[in-house]
Amino acid sequence: MACTKITGGRVLLGDSLRVADLYVADGKIVKPQAPDAVRDARNLLILPGIVDIHGDAFERQIQPRPKVTFPLDLALLETDRQMVANGITTAYHGLSVSWEPGLRSLESARAFMAALTAHRPQLCCDTKIHVRWETFALDVIDEVTGWLHAEDRPIFAVNDHTTELLAGETPPEKVDEMAGRMGISATAYQALMTELRSRAPHVKEGIVRAANLATSAGASLLGHDEASPEQRAWFRSLGSKVSEFPMTEATAKAARSAGEHTILGAPNVVRGGSHKG
Repeated sequence: MACTKITGGRVLLGDSLRVADLYVADGKIVKPQAPDAVRDARNLLILPGIVDIHGDAFERQIQPRPKVTFPLDLALLETDRQMVANGITTAYHGLSVSWEPGLRSLESARAFMAALTAHRPQLCCDTKIHVRWETFALDVIDEVTGWLHAEDRPIFAVNDHTTELLAGETPPEKVDEMAGRMGISATAYQALMTELRSRAPHVKEGIVRAANLATSAGASLLGHDEASPEQRAWFRSLGSKVSEFPMTEATAKAARSAGEHTILGAPNVVRGGSHKG
């Protein structure tokens, strides 16, 4: 087992940074020993890698603005370099699969999965998949959950951003933004909303089926934007042990009381709150 000595860097040991030598073998820190190789880390920090379990910034590399797209291989490599430069060594790409045309369509997700599989050997970051399934996309369940079988420790999140849209509370500027992202007119967008309303009675059974298929594929199941302790309890009954972005303090407390993980957005911690308050 080859050993590498990392010397001269400031190492995070306990709760302090200090200059020290670090010995690594087979991806693990080991006791000092005769090294097979030496790396000079002067003027560098030696820190644990960050694990980003929900990153969708890659969408901006693919589509920085409506109707402007970049090749997937270029977008993946650019995202990879940005993550590593910021200390992220394991990343779950938050791949949204929705009823939407365009960037978050099933066709776009297929292409992304193919590109990721092809280019993984070139990536510096250990890159995994966090499927963000939109609940009204009932026709994609079988295919999308099928992808999980070939992935290493995938994440499957149940997202419902559609009900709010169907409630008719979306301001006109948001409608234009959504339509632009999908590459359709505002009129076509409104017609799509009408079609989606017909799916509403079947969404709950779709969630149950998707959750069962995802967990049987070995995925970690996340409840997303849970609005109440009762909703957390329902997702718990489906096999979810994680509450991602709970919408109320009571929901977060219910998850913690059950010994479950809660996830909040790191950028929101920096900002002092989410964009939804």
